[in-house]
Amino acid sequence: MATRVPSEHGSVRKAPRQLRSRATVDTIVEAAARVLARRGWAHFTTNETASAAGVSVGSIYQYFPNKLALAEEIRKRHLDAVLAAISGSDERDAVITVEQRAAKLVDGVVAAHSVDQELHRVLLDEVPLAARSTQDQFEAEYLRRYQAVIASAPGKPDPKRDDIAGRVLSGAVEGVVHAAARHGELQSPELRAELIELVCAYLRSRCTG
Repeated sequence: MATRVPSEHGSVRKAPRQLRSRATVDTIVEAAARVLARRGWAHFTTNETASAAGVSVGSIYQYFPNKLALAEEIRKRHLDAVLAAISGSDERDAVITVEQRAAKLVDGVVAAHSVDQELHRVLLDEVPLAARSTQDQFEAEYLRRYQAVIASAPGKPDPKRDDIAGRVLSGAVEGVVHAAARHGELQSPELRAELIELVCAYLRSRCTG
């Protein structure tokens, strides 16, 4: 699990304001993400990032005081992509069936874990967390999607129980998906069907529990 470090090591030095500056930052961050995924945190350097991005090291330090600040921007963008992948799974549409809601959730989680799996692993297991990291905010928002799926299931709402149930469902789905990712089975139709059935069974059990 990543550890936290003092905040002064993780702050962005200069916010890009002009279109050209934003494009430069995008180029740097995209190149840095490729290097980080390939080399891991221990061998991640601004020199290699500059070479991959086709810019000078000085250009990187215009916007990021050190490699941790750069990694923190990569983390933020990656987590935004993960949340975008599972957006819509918590829609409170009365017309949608339990099966459709479960399928949305499963497909979203699978898609989220298909977003650069090696980068995901490095960010989660190797890169230290800056004191102002977006990780906590991400985890709260990610869990909220599961809790919303629980709350939208048929039956009388129970906020306290729904909160715990969201964590249980998250742990179950994440466990299956992580194992599938390790075995290269994320795109298995059979696994998808079984996982949807697991979510449906859990949601339905709450109506009779």
